[in-house]
Amino acid sequence: MAIKEKTIHPQTQAAEKYVQKVLESVRERNPHEPEFHQAVKETLLSLVPALTKKPEYIDHGILERLVEPERVISFQVPWTDDQGRVQVNRGFRVQFNSAIGPYKGGIRFHPSVNASIVKFLGFEQIFKNSLTGQPIGGGKGGSDFDPKGKSDQEIMRFTQSFMTELSKHIGPDVDVPAGDIGVSAREIGYMFGQYKKLRGAYEAGVLTGKGPNYGGSLARTEATGYGTVYFVEEMLKAKGLSFEGKTVVVSGSGNVSIFAMEKAQELGAKVVACSDSSGYIYDENGIDLGTLKQIKMENKERINIYIDKHPDAYYFEECKNIWSIPCDIALPCATQNELDGDSARKLVANGVAAIGEGANMPSTIEAIDIFHNHEVLFAPAKAANAGGVAVSALEMAQNSSRISWTFEEVDAQLHEIMIDIHEKSVNAAKEYGHPGNLVIGTNIAGFINVADAMVMQGV
Repeated sequence: MAIKEKTIHPQTQAAEKYVQKVLESVRERNPHEPEFHQAVKETLLSLVPALTKKPEYIDHGILERLVEPERVISFQVPWTDDQGRVQVNRGFRVQFNSAIGPYKGGIRFHPSVNASIVKFLGFEQIFKNSLTGQPIGGGKGGSDFDPKGKSDQEIMRFTQSFMTELSKHIGPDVDVPAGDIGVSAREIGYMFGQYKKLRGAYEAGVLTGKGPNYGGSLARTEATGYGTVYFVEEMLKAKGLSFEGKTVVVSGSGNVSIFAMEKAQELGAKVVACSDSSGYIYDENGIDLGTLKQIKMENKERINIYIDKHPDAYYFEECKNIWSIPCDIALPCATQNELDGDSARKLVANGVAAIGEGANMPSTIEAIDIFHNHEVLFAPAKAANAGGVAVSALEMAQNSSRISWTFEEVDAQLHEIMIDIHEKSVNAAKEYGHPGNLVIGTNIAGFINVADAMVMQGV
């Protein structure tokens, strides 16, 4: 008996052809930017069902406009170290899309920062911000400056120089930066002080992640980690599961990781491992968060110090190997592409049930495919780590109203936002023919909101 070939709807063919054309253009126009290529490819391929159902997006050239930043700013950042030597770093701000609100996205200080990294982060931010339901567009910034090993005075001089240039391009209704890797409340404070001096005005809404005593929001520090766990909790609930009694491995040991661990423990999980750039610790009794917070947040020491206080725990170099530890739930919360195909196969072989991305694009495309092929529940970063920017938007609202909400009020709103993001993602996946695939659901749900606004506002 002859086997019938699968018939592809002409509009689907047109959508696939359109996506491939845009992807090829991105590769040609942005050479040597692998992270940006990866982010665009992962997103655009998942939008084919939406483009099939709504071909007007093709007619309006939405994808061509979406992958091209509205503005890219690159600038030098000269500063003087403690020995009196002049140092020069490179600063970036990518203002990607303002269809639904002012540009919003963090600032990252790390030696790896380059145009590709900032563009990938800014592109992802468009969809993440859209999913929150808040009126904020997508942007990102940073510098190849490394805060590690620098004195407080060196960090202050650098951030003041950085803000001197950045201040020309931001504002409460233009672009509202926040923190990211290497940028904590200290760096935000120095930048805000410099911005205030340059502008001669107290524009509280120009930066988020500020100290609560000068316009910052309570629960902002905890928001990304808590939000990741809230989203994963909803994903587990949909399958009749929970964090209760589960073994969890979390990569990283910054704010996102620590507060994801804190919330997972509150929900009854046992977190047995976490990491920093030097290696990882394994404590089969469960990580002592009090000790970890003291080491990483107060003393800013390396994670291996943990075993001095907990001799039953183990420390291993090569943080990538953290994914070889058997667990029920894995939360990659460190950095992009930390979880590759080999790591994914180890997690699957050890029986992992769910992945929640707390970092930005921490899983490679190969790893995501492996999780889907083995029916592992997968919470993509655009949805799972949107809690940080959601509370940043709540901070902007408090600044505009000149009021402050309690920790409990902000946390309750964060929880509701993450529940809503999960519901949007599930419904979009179902509506566009891929039930259960939260990568497709998340991307489409975030995209539709932005694309519709772009259509309404014209070219």
